[in-house]
Amino acid sequence: MKEYLSLFWAFVKVGGLTFGGGYAMLPILQRDIVEKHHWVTEEEVMDYYAMAQCLPGIIMINTSAFIGQHRKGTLGGFVAGFASALPSLVIITIIAAFLTAFAEYPVVQNAFAGIRACVVVLIVNAIIKLWKSAMVDWKSIVIIFLPIFLLSVFTEISPIILVVASAVAGIVITLISNKRGGEGA
Repeated sequence: MKEYLSLFWAFVKVGGLTFGGGYAMLPILQRDIVEKHHWVTEEEVMDYYAMAQCLPGIIMINTSAFIGQHRKGTLGGFVAGFASALPSLVIITIIAAFLTAFAEYPVVQNAFAGIRACVVVLIVNAIIKLWKSAMVDWKSIVIIFLPIFLLSVFTEISPIILVVASAVAGIVITLISNKRGGEGA
């Protein structure tokens, strides 16, 4: 039980001190989980982080669950994932409880206007970073990006269908490229 409490407390700190997204958790994991507790190696943290990025959900919670599972099995994964989410859950609940009482104040409305502007900047920044890593060749742009972009803007097709279509297109493009490359050899 003591190890589960230690796991819980370590990941409550990770969840409570991680501001700015998944990358912000890496220095905390390095210091507390790798150097202080020696629960995983630096390489394992990076592997778990990479896997967490490939899964749906919040990178911090996924990474925490992987580390907890590595340390103490399935229950350890649950404890670490829950603990990393708990601070956000508490903070959001408190804000939601008091927000309606103060939402009409001009200072609160102005703060939200500033936050909305900041969120747009952060989203644009994320798009630029994603663009650089995702648009690796002309096929990515012409065969996948442009049609999916146009379909998402001008139709009511579900985003889920668009994601699946993009995945299928990526597989087909790779298979065709590999087949052509194999024929020339």
